[in-house]
Amino acid sequence: MTFSSSLSAPRAVLFDLDGTLADTAPDLAAAVNWMRTERGLEPTPYAILRPTASAGARGMIGAAFGLAPGDEGYEEMRLEWFERYQSNMAVHSTLFDGVPDLLDGLTASGMAWGIVTNKPARFTDPLVPLIGLAHAGCVISGDTTPHAKPHPAPLLEAARRLDIDPTHCWYVGDDQRDIEAGRAAGMVTVACNWGYCGSIDPATWGAHYQLDTPRHLLDMLRELAGAAVTTA
Repeated sequence: MTFSSSLSAPRAVLFDLDGTLADTAPDLAAAVNWMRTERGLEPTPYAILRPTASAGARGMIGAAFGLAPGDEGYEEMRLEWFERYQSNMAVHSTLFDGVPDLLDGLTASGMAWGIVTNKPARFTDPLVPLIGLAHAGCVISGDTTPHAKPHPAPLLEAARRLDIDPTHCWYVGDDQRDIEAGRAAGMVTVACNWGYCGSIDPATWGAHYQLDTPRHLLDMLRELAGAAVTTA
């Protein structure tokens, strides 16, 4: 990995939730396929639904029913999907391989970490402890601030709660909105190839770095932290 000569280890690393820390797509997809089954329709293949998971209801309903916000019937389906998902959101959702070690490594290195997601708090608040993320330094949901990503407000609020300057924070996500929000907040951004990533090539998002596994991110952070100790 080649680093910028001015790059230093962050004081905090902030993460998107769905598709970055946690593989929540199975439960997101199950909720919308339950809706299809209730209507006498065949389930939408998981391979079609998974890439849209980071977009939540908008992604699921768009892929399964071909409806977008503003279309007739979309809002009713969105509310129905919310109810179904809320009652079954931690059945198959798990942390991605390597994420527990990544988070333990950050803590051991003295770096804070937190979650910034567009998922509404009605889902985030109960889900985070159920999947083993209750020790996050902060959790910012999609409705915590007046604006959601790609606006930088949620990331700036996370930095404020951690009492760390945004320029000393990194943001890691699997969607172009994550990278746009992170850059707007003045943070170093990392596109995670292990996530859902949608239909747009992550190489075009403008992230500072693009990594394939949580282990790669941990190794990068440890190398930067070690370099800082060596030059201190």
